[in-house]
Amino acid sequence: MQPLAPSALWKIATPSPSWRLPGVAMAGFRARGPADLGVVPFPAVTLAIDLGAEPLLVTDGGREVRGSAVVGLSRGGPQGGLRGAGRDVQCLQVRLSPVVAHAVLGGFAVEGGPLAGLDEVWGRDAARWEERLRAAASWEERFALVAGALAARRTEGRPVDPEVAYVWAELARSHGTSRVDALAAEVGWSRKRLWSRFRSQVGLGPKQAARLVRFDHAAHRLAAGGHPAAVAAETGYADQSHLHREVADFAGLTPSAVAREPWLSVDGVAWSAPGYLHN
Repeated sequence: MQPLAPSALWKIATPSPSWRLPGVAMAGFRARGPADLGVVPFPAVTLAIDLGAEPLLVTDGGREVRGSAVVGLSRGGPQGGLRGAGRDVQCLQVRLSPVVAHAVLGGFAVEGGPLAGLDEVWGRDAARWEERLRAAASWEERFALVAGALAARRTEGRPVDPEVAYVWAELARSHGTSRVDALAAEVGWSRKRLWSRFRSQVGLGPKQAARLVRFDHAAHRLAAGGHPAAVAAETGYADQSHLHREVADFAGLTPSAVAREPWLSVDGVAWSAPGYLHN
């Protein structure tokens, strides 16, 4: 396991390669004192497993969850949406590609809305699973427990259509710039069939999913210090104004403000596993 990496607020633990699964990324977070963090939309379904002494509060507009939560793919929206807050936070966060999430979480991504309690999605096993994670002696033991549970649920779950998995992988690989009509032709489906099957299994239509993947790529380029005009050109936007509109639509912010968001500052440590969204 990589050592805990201190930053201004967070200490972060990541799993050894032994516990890495296709389409899955995991990280453990600890923070001293109060924490209140806005979430920049990203193209994964997230399990936030609360392991702290005081309950984590996750809010999305009028919906709130205290304790462990499941967060679906973002459809975009004004700033002030999804936030996480707590004191002396200790949390194990799991990011699932939507292909994996469909098998592991059933219909949550499509039917359950953007935010739910873990027990609403996981069922009666959620409390027992959380207790085992709290009792674990190390982050590495926790990652092993999570990997085992996810692997079992994926085996038991219903996979997405191979065509849907292929289209998602191509959107992730191209950072959202692949032409969806061309992908439909590649898998031998009509445009209508791809839109219907993709939305029913991923939770977003393929073009909206492509927009989210491209936004995520651009947001990270901005956070790395890229000028908005250069980032727009590098990430497939028509021009800088187009990038501004997309950033405003997804995050309710300007490109410069997104670049300063603390949410993105830990990604190089916490979510450095290559290509986990592709599966």
